Amino acid sequence: MNPRIAVVPGSFDPPTLGHLDVIRRAAALYDQLHVLVVHNPGKEAMLPIAQRLTLLEQSIAQAEITGDVVVASWSMGLLVDYATDVGAGVLVKGIRSQVDVAYETPMAIVNRHLAHVETVFLLPDPAHALVSSSLVRQVASLGGDVSPFVPEPVARFLDTGARDL
Repeated sequence: MNPRIAVVPGSFDPPTLGHLDVIRRAAALYDQLHVLVVHNPGKEAMLPIAQRLTLLEQSIAQAEITGDVVVASWSMGLLVDYATDVGAGVLVKGIRSQVDVAYETPMAIVNRHLAHVETVFLLPDPAHALVSSSLVRQVASLGGDVSPFVPEPVARFLDTGARDL
């Protein structure tokens, strides 16, 4: 039997509790899950990719997310190229609102056309439905407490003043 492999892509800048919720649920659905930090040219990153990888690895370990979870990055080429390279037939995306659906749907259709990779949308836990990385970045940049919205390793990192990177 072929393993069911999925990819959860995102900028994860920084990782939030909503991201962890999607990762936890996706890990339970697939035999192997790749959590993929991707470069988004439309966004100015607060954290370097290497730091996001470290924070994701620490957060996933601390949350005791079980299963075969691989944390990696991808900055060159199409997302579906990565999916194809690792044998994944599915991209998993968390969606918070109709705005996310409108943004993600055309990409899902193109990804299916380009590489026969399907996209599965997971709805958020209501506790995390309104939290985004950009909101966390804004609160952190103004000195606010982001601990209710991010995993403990991320809150600790941002609280040390490293948010000024």
